[in-house]
Amino acid sequence: MTKDQELGITVDKEKNVSEWFTQAVTKAELAEYAPMKGFMIIEPYGMKIWENIKENFNEMIEDEVDNASFPSLIPESLLEKEKDIVEGFDPEVAWVTEAGKDGELEEKLAVRPTSESMIAPYMSKKIRSYRDLPFRVNQWCNIVRWEATDTRPFLRTREFLWQEGHTAHRNNEKAHKEVMKRLNQYEKLYEEFLAIPVLKGKKPEHDKFPGAEVTMTVEALMPSGRSIQSGTSHNLGQQFAKAFDIEYEDENQENNYCYTCSWGLSTRSIGPLALAHGDSQGLVLPPRIAPIQAVIVPIFQEESKEEVLDYCRELEDELKGIRTEIDREDHRSPGYKFNKWELKGVPLRIEIGPNEAEDREVTLVRRDNRDKKIVKLEEAGQKVEGTLEEIHEDLYQNLLDYRDKHIHEAVSYEEILEKIEEEKGYVKAPWCGREECEAEVKDEIHAEIVMVPLEDEELEGENCAICGNKAIKNAYFAKTY
Repeated sequence: MTKDQELGITVDKEKNVSEWFTQAVTKAELAEYAPMKGFMIIEPYGMKIWENIKENFNEMIEDEVDNASFPSLIPESLLEKEKDIVEGFDPEVAWVTEAGKDGELEEKLAVRPTSESMIAPYMSKKIRSYRDLPFRVNQWCNIVRWEATDTRPFLRTREFLWQEGHTAHRNNEKAHKEVMKRLNQYEKLYEEFLAIPVLKGKKPEHDKFPGAEVTMTVEALMPSGRSIQSGTSHNLGQQFAKAFDIEYEDENQENNYCYTCSWGLSTRSIGPLALAHGDSQGLVLPPRIAPIQAVIVPIFQEESKEEVLDYCRELEDELKGIRTEIDREDHRSPGYKFNKWELKGVPLRIEIGPNEAEDREVTLVRRDNRDKKIVKLEEAGQKVEGTLEEIHEDLYQNLLDYRDKHIHEAVSYEEILEKIEEEKGYVKAPWCGREECEAEVKDEIHAEIVMVPLEDEELEGENCAICGNKAIKNAYFAKTY
């Protein structure tokens, strides 16, 4: 086996997407498996993607939301103040019971599975008057949830990084506006930066965030036909406010409980980024989120080395403002370099050999479709920027076309099963709202209700596709990650 072969993916994505994903993530150096089962090491290349996501989302919220940092350990007494949080997360909570020389702790501490129980007391101290509202705070941190199911980097791990926003409002209407605003920002992040179209919807009652009145979600359909939950926004009503005494005094000097919200996006977003665009050669990263947008690959013999490298540096100066890198691995063959950068998903490869240097030209090769074109050096900056935009639009449009072709409708249980199994994607069907009906589909083919679409009106005169009773809403069924 040659070095070039060792570098590449050894399975076809369409034939074995699970193994493909594992190889793509590890060989492209996004992440490695940690020594402890269920944990991952995010490598520098993967971390740069997360930092780009973080930077772009911070820009969306910075005018209204301040970032802070809260402890990663939560006293049991605080966690137990909101019973739904305790019941919802109890199977996944990791506990600290001993520390240092003192041994057993007086009160055991939960490694945060989420931070509502830590941030709510902070809100209670900070909010006094209606003038303090809306109150908003956000943190970027790590979370631990002791998953019992199979784990995989960026899709399901026992520890992950995320952003969690927490807000307090005067009334339910303002809380709802907050929920939708953050949901729309997640939609914008996915579509404008990750080039992934999403659907917005509401989680069914039995699948809400523990303690929430309403959970909103953005869902992305992968080319495998499976859906992935990509960001959630929760209206927590007054439950946490009452549990933690988050009150404000209104204009009439009367005390009122706030309405609170929380909303989060995690490193799980890197999972669909890989799954959505990648091919059998490796990752295909959208330009706006890629750590390296264009890689310059010198191709030379010893006698032309200095000429080619000088020209590469001249080109690099022409591309100021574009995230570029010159591949300086002199001991590697051009083929090895091409495979390496294809595996890592760099959107654009720029090939520079003696001919390009002599003719004052550059050769541009797109990662997504491998289209190749030659442009003059003086046009390189404009052409590279334009090509990167074309790549983003094409990646997005390809996924949008796929998703739109894979939204099916069904009016019977048999149709739901058939269309999910044979045609894949989403199946929209009338539903009575009972968890038992979803359970029938889940038990049969491991598909579930991923969301209830926001735009749907209440159904009249239609029956549940599963039990035949009166339907109240349409639901989107799909297999999930």
